[in-house]
Amino acid sequence: MLKNNGKKITISIASTAFLCLLLVLVAVQHHRVQVNGGPGEEDTGTRSLQGPDSVAADGAQGDAQVKKGFSAYFTKLTRGRREADRPAQSSVSATDAPPAEDISASDIFIAVKTTKKFHQSRLNLLLDTWISRNMQQTYIFTDGEDEELKKKIGSHAINTNCSAAHSRQALSCKMAVEYDKFIESGKKWFCHVDDDNYVNVRTLVKHLSQYPHTQDMYIGKPSLDRPIEATERLGDNKMRPVNFWFATGGAGFCVSRGLALKMSPWASGGHFMNTAEKIRLPDDCTIGYIIESVLGVPLTRSNLFHSHLENLQQVSRSEIHKQITLSYGMFENKRNIINMKGAFPVEEDPSRFKSVHCLLYPDTPWCPPQVAF
Repeated sequence: MLKNNGKKITISIASTAFLCLLLVLVAVQHHRVQVNGGPGEEDTGTRSLQGPDSVAADGAQGDAQVKKGFSAYFTKLTRGRREADRPAQSSVSATDAPPAEDISASDIFIAVKTTKKFHQSRLNLLLDTWISRNMQQTYIFTDGEDEELKKKIGSHAINTNCSAAHSRQALSCKMAVEYDKFIESGKKWFCHVDDDNYVNVRTLVKHLSQYPHTQDMYIGKPSLDRPIEATERLGDNKMRPVNFWFATGGAGFCVSRGLALKMSPWASGGHFMNTAEKIRLPDDCTIGYIIESVLGVPLTRSNLFHSHLENLQQVSRSEIHKQITLSYGMFENKRNIINMKGAFPVEEDPSRFKSVHCLLYPDTPWCPPQVAF
């Protein structure tokens, strides 16, 4: 009887010892997790238990399954602690953040680049929609006289006297005039768009208010997935390669006045044309070259700008009011437009700009009443 009890006592002591050993391991490993288990070290516990100095140092043989279970347990502990220590994410989005500067639409110089042959087919659509509510801050840069256009927008219709060709020289010629007119205006922000862009000025104002106009800000969206590669001509037949990001003019971009003033040696007067010839690239590329390559100011990317070079059907109807610019075009003989049911059928509104405008401004007189979007 005593012998049997002795066996039982011996077994009990062994079990207790093994349990104590495991508890010691738990305590040691928990200490290691607390010391070393920061972000990016989720498997620290696993490595410590399975390392040569863990169980072997105490002479324990440890069951492999037990170690595996404890490894998983420590990993879970570490993950849980990391989640608990992580700062809570703010529920305020970037566009809902308190403004860095109180600005209004009148502080923005919106330059629309066009050509005379598109005055009827493209420009009238813009004049009927977003420009109709933003006449005072919108300036149209074209290449021919148009008395009808002047009647609608007055001195804000600017004949650049540049070529009507769609060449890099002609495009850069118009951009040079845009830049100079902006500097003369004294406004806080220069924003360039094309004649196939719809501009949601309310969202534009809200977005730009996040940045002081005195800081170096260059905001837009690249059309490439990598920096553009160009050759800079230095004179005396010397050249060097340059790489830089640029915001595509087809989606629109904005430059703060503080940065625009720094661009002056390469952009004012005839300097912009000369700079464009140094890299032999179009106007929007030249803007990126001056800002990123010469001045060293990085592009601030925004997915709120959209061009016809992207799939516009990915912009959902529920997100339209949050966008800054929209566009339209053709891709593989198919319309590349915002996919939405609107105030007008596609046949009457192929760009969808009228329907977008009625969604944003349902009080517009020509918008049909009580439209189910």
